[in-house]
Amino acid sequence: MDKYTVTNIKVGNLLSDAQIGNIAIPEIQRPFVWKKTKVRDLIDSLYKNYPVGYIITWKSPDVKIKDNKNSNGRLILIDGQQRITALSTALNKIEIVNSNYKKERIVISFNPITEEFKVRDRGTERGKEWITDIADAMDAGRRFINEYLDLNEIESDDYADLISDRIEKLKQIKNSDVGNITLDATLPIDVVTEIFIRINDAGVKLSQADFTMSKIAIFEKEAGDEYGMYLRKYIDYFCELATSSERLSQIQENDTVFSSSPYWEKVKWIAADINDSYIPTYNDILRVVSLIEFNRGKLGDLVALLSGRDFEERNYKASIAEESFFKLENGINKYTNKVNFEHFVQDILWNLGFKDSDISVSKNAINYAYAMYLRGKDVGIDDGKLKSLIRRLLVISLLTQRHSGSFESRWTSDFQKIKATQDLEDFVATLERQNLTEVFWTDTLPSRFDNTVLSSPDWSLFTLAQKYLGNQSFLSKTLVRDMKTAQVHHIFPKAYLIRNGFSSKNMYNKLANYVYLHDQINNKVSDRSPKEYMNEVQKYEGIYGSEIKSTEELKVNLVDNAIPVSFVESDVTSYFEFLKERQKLMALKIKEYYENL
Repeated sequence: MDKYTVTNIKVGNLLSDAQIGNIAIPEIQRPFVWKKTKVRDLIDSLYKNYPVGYIITWKSPDVKIKDNKNSNGRLILIDGQQRITALSTALNKIEIVNSNYKKERIVISFNPITEEFKVRDRGTERGKEWITDIADAMDAGRRFINEYLDLNEIESDDYADLISDRIEKLKQIKNSDVGNITLDATLPIDVVTEIFIRINDAGVKLSQADFTMSKIAIFEKEAGDEYGMYLRKYIDYFCELATSSERLSQIQENDTVFSSSPYWEKVKWIAADINDSYIPTYNDILRVVSLIEFNRGKLGDLVALLSGRDFEERNYKASIAEESFFKLENGINKYTNKVNFEHFVQDILWNLGFKDSDISVSKNAINYAYAMYLRGKDVGIDDGKLKSLIRRLLVISLLTQRHSGSFESRWTSDFQKIKATQDLEDFVATLERQNLTEVFWTDTLPSRFDNTVLSSPDWSLFTLAQKYLGNQSFLSKTLVRDMKTAQVHHIFPKAYLIRNGFSSKNMYNKLANYVYLHDQINNKVSDRSPKEYMNEVQKYEGIYGSEIKSTEELKVNLVDNAIPVSFVESDVTSYFEFLKERQKLMALKIKEYYENL
């Protein structure tokens, strides 16, 4: 089977096919990201007959409709949208949507005398030597050329012929060839993704979520409607508003059709949301919806279902596509529901300690947890019990790295199990028995602190544990939950270790050598050995006296920071022993955190 075909298509035909819908441009109403000068350069390249790259289309499957007939699948444009939009606005006077969601045209001017292209400005509007808008010349006849020659007082026959030829050459831009790579309809999405990456040389790596959004955008309930585009905007605008509240007025003013629709009421609330812990992208929404509505972790399966794929009969049916889009919209409604979203963020993420956006945590793990939360609501689990289960499940996911590797297959299996038993509590308990064994807490997890990556989920969990448990920062009564990430410093000072032969970052930047410590205290610790600066602490005077006032308070502070008591007598000779002991205590701190959820 040929995976793709390569043909040439005339620019004029390409624009016509896009305009009448033979080629579906799924992002035509999204903000145009090219600079205006890039549009000018594209036109200039076509004028000079330079190559402008390929467009890549993906054929929609033919689906079975009434009377067992087949529909002819349209071509979905998956690469080349910016080029086609640029050509449409410059040559066909189509308005584009700018970054402020306002519609405008990009007008390109041409000087036949110098063969120069410019973005229209005052100079090209006033200068008689300029064709102010090249779109006016595209279908113009001889009269247009004669008027230009008369206006510029060009009387020499040879010179007039030269200028006439250049205007005719300008008009021939629509007859220029553009390469079109058409990917076969039967290709699975992972293969489409791989082919796209290998063919495309522009450095843009489209994801499976991009292809899924393309599929959504072109779906029509009835011929000619824009149902799919509404759903795409539903997802897009929710993500836009979650990122920037400034988009609210821009979208409302410049997309009046959508902002007058019922979908607008479902998304606009997110603009006022103060959450920084979970800012969704369309990839996040699609993954969650795919799980809660289809019990599938692979976006490729979602695309197939939205195309009407019958996995048993191995063909495509319009009825399956219609049912799948009904489920898709239902899932988006659940995801964007204000009560659902806010309860998940505030009662689960914030409760766990995720309120600070600077804590590194896998978005996949959060998506998985939100999907399980929504599934739990669907099957009617008591709200308080459900939130406790999801908190535990999210921490299990982070501890066992359930969100990484071949997570899509694992997620599919998980949701199919929950669908079959509807017993989330038993599912979580099973994961605990299988994964959170005594060996895990005393051996596996401690060993993972023998690295230097502060962005690791293990360090994040240790930080969350300290925040959740109300622990003090090192040598201070200021709580870790009130500290900033920038106030993470070395327990065995970096300069001290380097001076004593530990010059490698892999040695002094161990996770077990990190702690939350006020900058001013860290400055006074300086480059001294732990034994030296802890001797001063135990005098309960000087730089620490205002906070640590007794032996008991010091012990509490050490326990809060998972630091062994023997540390107070440590020097460079006991550094490795200290790391080993602290790794165990850090793991037990996370265990205490988990058991309190």
